[in-house]
Amino acid sequence: MKIEKLAGIDIGSNAVRLLVANVITERDGEKSIPSFKKSALVRVPIRLGADTFITGEISKANKLRMLKAMKAFKLLMEVHGVEKYYACATSAMRDASNNAALISEIFEKTSVNIHIINGKKEAAIIFSTDLSHIIKPNNSYLYIDVGGGSTEITLFSKGKIITSKSFKIGTVRLLNSTTKFTSVWRNMEDWIKENTKGLKNLYAIGSGGNINKIFKLSSKPMGTPLTINYISTQLDFLSEMTYEDRITKLDLNPDRADVIIPATKIYLNAMKWGGANKIYVPKIGLADGIVKSLYYNNL
Repeated sequence: MKIEKLAGIDIGSNAVRLLVANVITERDGEKSIPSFKKSALVRVPIRLGADTFITGEISKANKLRMLKAMKAFKLLMEVHGVEKYYACATSAMRDASNNAALISEIFEKTSVNIHIINGKKEAAIIFSTDLSHIIKPNNSYLYIDVGGGSTEITLFSKGKIITSKSFKIGTVRLLNSTTKFTSVWRNMEDWIKENTKGLKNLYAIGSGGNINKIFKLSSKPMGTPLTINYISTQLDFLSEMTYEDRITKLDLNPDRADVIIPATKIYLNAMKWGGANKIYVPKIGLADGIVKSLYYNNL
């Protein structure tokens, strides 16, 4: 048996996460079979998108918070004995005009090296997680990953990726303005309808913190899909509650209680446009994909 400690850092538009995982590899004849066990997960609510999507750059206050977070993550990785890590930054950092200076300062003061990735690479990393327990060979799947700054859509059929696209529509962007995203909504609708045309047995797969929370609220057993009617009803239920009630009555974090509504709208619309009546929620994300990609030397 071999045990490795690997870590993934996901710098998103709504929060920053550190995942530390134990990768346990056992021999089965001539094969090595790895299992991935979560050792620690730390989530820090630094909403970089609230800066970038309004002013075009990351504020002084959030730069300082990012620096402190990376120092803390570096120490936590040392304490856990992490052998290898990879740090990814997505939409908010990607679009910020001062991203290069911030990444350089973080590296200089913490030695944490941050890689800015595009939407296509983000989707590929997330998709590298094991979905074999969900995917059936005769079905087609619309993979929907909703982040704070962008939504990645991947279509695959018969176990193979057919196409994928990243759309600049995310929960934090939508919070700041809804009217200016009319054309992006239309583009996403047209793309999904065009690429799912004629596909039978189409199901959705959702990833992201908001769909994980919606699934948790359903109290359904893991592996059970949610119906489109449930998602629609949940959207109405959440929309009727105040922000404060979503925090106190549903036990949502303050930085989740506002973005969960635009996120639910994105999942619901994508399902409608693709003709998917059910959505599976495997509870995976970018940090999980980073760890698996590190193990298989794909990063």
